[in-house]
Amino acid sequence: MKINGIELRRIAMPLVAPFRTSFGTETARDVLLVRVVTGEAEGWGECVAMDLPLYSSEYADGAADVLRRFLIPALPQDDVDAYAVERALEPFKGHRMAKAALQTAVLDAQLRESGQPLARYLGASRGRVPCGVSVGIMDSIPELLDAVAGYLAEGYVRIKLKIEPGRDVAPVRAVRERFGDDLLLQVDANAAYTLADAPHLAKLDAFDLLLIEQPLADDDMVQHAELARRLRTPVCLDESIESAAHAAAAITLGAASIVNIKPGRVGGYLEAKRIHDLCRAHGVAVWCGGMLETGIGRAANVALAALPGFTLPGDTSASRRYFAEDVTEPFVLDDGHLTVPTGPGIGTEPDQDRLRAFTTASEWISI
Repeated sequence: MKINGIELRRIAMPLVAPFRTSFGTETARDVLLVRVVTGEAEGWGECVAMDLPLYSSEYADGAADVLRRFLIPALPQDDVDAYAVERALEPFKGHRMAKAALQTAVLDAQLRESGQPLARYLGASRGRVPCGVSVGIMDSIPELLDAVAGYLAEGYVRIKLKIEPGRDVAPVRAVRERFGDDLLLQVDANAAYTLADAPHLAKLDAFDLLLIEQPLADDDMVQHAELARRLRTPVCLDESIESAAHAAAAITLGAASIVNIKPGRVGGYLEAKRIHDLCRAHGVAVWCGGMLETGIGRAANVALAALPGFTLPGDTSASRRYFAEDVTEPFVLDDGHLTVPTGPGIGTEPDQDRLRAFTTASEWISI
């Protein structure tokens, strides 16, 4: 496959409601899209970097810069596929979200040329995936309970509560008491705690949670291993896992019994598949995380979540969870599930009118 050119497009997507985590509040998504054009097809990739370097060191402006200056110029001239992209980008340190967007766009174009769906290419075993929803930190417990009730009424099969020091045990207790022991419930700290908080975090053991996600710093697996020994609640790693090698280290250390796989965080769907295969071989459950993706990123995530090792509901929520209007045909919840796209590549493409309406900047790079 030969690439003719690549477009870097920025779009502004307002959220239906503010989304608060332990590291900040988002009211809109500044999204960087990558469009790869070949002689036979075009492919799309979504960069999940935020506009500020809060979740990780990456941010949207930086991702656009490294793509423009280093990653795109490094692509081979001919015989390009996703693996060739991975090899060409390997010498550049970090920037996994930018790499993932470029690799995904190439993979999408590659699969569209061959008429193969991404789900089949990755080895999916299901046509539908169960969906959980991530609930941001609320100003009050009544507000939180109303939000959870609304999501359960929509059909979500699992609730994830964002937590931070001072807003953890009480909201979890309130949700468990209101909605009962049968509710699949987990929490996400986004690295807001330290090992000194272990006695406090142990209070969450009383609520029979599926897991506690990324309680400690992303660069400290040793202390996560120690925390895991002190809690009954399973520890899940998110920000700490940037590669299959990191996943192997976490498993070896006992730092996690569950892994959240976000393709953007680990450099793309090829590495995400490797992490899935590694965890499955070691009996470690995985689930697909989310980064408030548009329909472009969501389509690819749903395909990944259909692999057999994804035994826990992911954050592959319906489009309306975050956006009043998506750039693709919306993903709609059906009995708590999303349907895996069956079209070539990621199985969806942007609606051009909507895309133009949300676009704030566009740049064409000839190859």
